[in-house]
Amino acid sequence: MRELSAILAIAHRDLTKLMRDRARILGDLAFPLILVAFLGPALKAGFGSPGGLDLQAYVFTGVLAQTVWQSAAIGVISLIADREEDFSQEIFVSPISRYSIIAGKILGESLVALPQALAILALGWVLGVPMTLAGVLALLPVILLIALFGGAFGVLVLSNLSSQRAANQVFTFIMLPQFFLAGVFNPLQGLPGYLDVLSRIAPLRYAVDLLRNTYSAFQPGSFPIAVADAGFNLAAVGALLVIFGGLGTWIFVRAERNR
Repeated sequence: MRELSAILAIAHRDLTKLMRDRARILGDLAFPLILVAFLGPALKAGFGSPGGLDLQAYVFTGVLAQTVWQSAAIGVISLIADREEDFSQEIFVSPISRYSIIAGKILGESLVALPQALAILALGWVLGVPMTLAGVLALLPVILLIALFGGAFGVLVLSNLSSQRAANQVFTFIMLPQFFLAGVFNPLQGLPGYLDVLSRIAPLRYAVDLLRNTYSAFQPGSFPIAVADAGFNLAAVGALLVIFGGLGTWIFVRAERNR
């Protein structure tokens, strides 16, 4: 119970920090809302529905998954900020497991990503993206899983980085190519061989595809917009979450002990 209380306390701290930072809230919401509001309708108006594919729904689901995953992944950079401000040293000497501390940070940044997801869902409904109440309710646990997946990936990436500046540069380099390799805006069928290989090793691909599996399951008669089936994507996300979270936490804790 002590470890669980510590995890929840750290998660609550991150969520409270977000609620008090209006500039961050606006900044986090602006870019994905612009993509959903303008890119999706523009593609649909310009290209229609090639092969039965609803481009507006395609962009909507891609941006929703990408935003949640990226928000949680980048959010854990605050671990480095806490280290630089010596806050992490204070909690690392507390009588709780270091693994609980990292788990609390991942959970906290996952919860921070949820308001963005709700805003995107609301905008999609306003723009007329086909959605049912059952579909939205089914998406919520998938969104939380994707956020946890992103947080675990973020911990792995920053586990051996020493500064926020380095983390921001590395994350930009890693995140941007995945927008295209994961099929956020573009279909993945028919990619050249080398791009297909890179796409299959891009973690974001499986998060995007899993959300599209869930979305399509509650839209009878809709064109299937996911690449793989739901079982495969769920297994991939679950396995990678455990691997990234476990390995990243182990490396980060080891680096802290050696400081």
